[in-house]
Amino acid sequence: MSIYIDEASGSDTNGKGTANEPYQTLGFALFTHGTTASLLTRKDAGSQYEEPTQSSLKKAKKTAEGLEKKRKKQEELAEREAKEKGEEKEKRERLLEQSKVIVLTEDATLPPATKAKIANLTELRSKRIRVFGWVHRLRQQKDIIFIVVRDGTGYLQTVLSGQVAQTYEALTLTLESSVEVVGTLQAVPEGKTAPGGHELAVDYWRVVGTAPGAEDAFSNRLNEKSDPSIQADLRHLVLRGETASSVLRLRSHLLSAFRESLSARSCLEVTPPCLVQTQVEGGATLFKLDYYGQPAFLTQSSQLYLETCLPSLGDVFCVQESFRAENSHTRRHLSEYTHLEAELAFITFKDLMDHIEDIICDTVTLITQNPTSAALLKHLNPDFTPPQRPFLRLSYVSAIKWLNEHKIQRPAEDAQGNPIKDDHGKIVMVDHVVGDDIAEAAERQMTDILAQPVFLYGFPKELKSFYMKAMSVTEEGGEGKAFTESCDLLMPGVGEIVGGSMRISEMEELLAGYKREGIDPEPYYWFTDQRKYGTCEHGGYGLGVERFLAWLSKRFTVRECSLYPRWPGRATP
Repeated sequence: MSIYIDEASGSDTNGKGTANEPYQTLGFALFTHGTTASLLTRKDAGSQYEEPTQSSLKKAKKTAEGLEKKRKKQEELAEREAKEKGEEKEKRERLLEQSKVIVLTEDATLPPATKAKIANLTELRSKRIRVFGWVHRLRQQKDIIFIVVRDGTGYLQTVLSGQVAQTYEALTLTLESSVEVVGTLQAVPEGKTAPGGHELAVDYWRVVGTAPGAEDAFSNRLNEKSDPSIQADLRHLVLRGETASSVLRLRSHLLSAFRESLSARSCLEVTPPCLVQTQVEGGATLFKLDYYGQPAFLTQSSQLYLETCLPSLGDVFCVQESFRAENSHTRRHLSEYTHLEAELAFITFKDLMDHIEDIICDTVTLITQNPTSAALLKHLNPDFTPPQRPFLRLSYVSAIKWLNEHKIQRPAEDAQGNPIKDDHGKIVMVDHVVGDDIAEAAERQMTDILAQPVFLYGFPKELKSFYMKAMSVTEEGGEGKAFTESCDLLMPGVGEIVGGSMRISEMEELLAGYKREGIDPEPYYWFTDQRKYGTCEHGGYGLGVERFLAWLSKRFTVRECSLYPRWPGRATP
């Protein structure tokens, strides 16, 4: 049988030496089939196959000899590596057997150890301490084992040497195992670093709960390159990561700062219900359920209940979960989110926007002045700078003009709200006009260009909820339209994070609002009564905590800013 070589189109990697799949070099053909093989070679597809010349055979034999030497060398190397691995395996198995006889006991002659959380260790340096936590990182170096322990409050580098590093538990320790470590806390030597600036010289330790290794090891189930759907399924494990846990710790500080800022302005926290029988933002986005035979919903907003608190408790706020049955998969939307809402009595529209600006800026100041939250913020968003005051205030009508001046268009829509396409199937883009509901994409584009917080205010009545107060003054360009004392606060990179408005204070106007929206006023009797028994000018707002945190910590999606995020199709774990 002849062996074929095509110097132009053949392949020594994938070729088989046939006429259809030839080799590329004569030397490889000789190396593969030996000197007795019948060889046919050609320069390219345009040439005929011929027997190789003696000179080319002589040169090819040298190539074949070189390939054979390389093969033998590789075989010898593989044999040596296999032998070394075998010896190393035997050595480890002997070591593991020997380690089983080592039993650690805590030395009763040493000073008693103080049980402490990692966050509180600085004052315990040079003392003997006891810490419980999880193995966050693990590194073996000759006869020393370095373990970074995590307890939820911080990270502690521990050093195991001598007998404590020779136990069976030490030699088989796995990531995410839970452990108890006892030893003397020491400041790290100059020139070296460790979390907190100290490390624990361990004299006793034990495994509390073993985590699996091999195929089921933590790092095999989850890593930074895992698919987003896998990360969502394993959210309970994602939370153990430094970034995810830092975001949630910053969230805790953020909520505390918000509460401090609001309390400083004599706002009282209340807890409205999440099960309701009324709507706030439109029936299309309500989660409906059967409540002992009656229709009920998960709340969209606690605003209506907050308004009822004003006459008895004064200015109030709440931090509650809100729910929107909106089939949106954007990085800015959740089906369940944390809603910080407030209601204020005896104010003007200007007072409302001033208050929102004050709360935002004071909260950011508290975050940046607290050493713990400031460090978290620095870790997550190193380039963060507090927003400059005063915030830009841009009316809805002016925003429409600005968008058109900057050639930011919107898709043309038919009467049913569907995008209109041209003959080539491309969506037709048109300028904005007064009355348009400015899309989130356009809002974000505008905010990113302006590169500062923006209060967008004075939206048309037909775009807003039934309870919003009408605006008495209409600016040029808005003639013939009714506008509301409403506002959205937009932040660069995120878009809307706060929505607020003055509320209708007169009963007749509120009843007209019910009628306009086709809402039966009967279930709202308790809300309407606020206008009956001593009305006042009042307003309020709602802030999406996850959106605010995404802006603060520079997260790509609000899903990173929720403990267990919920969005369409996702209600686990």
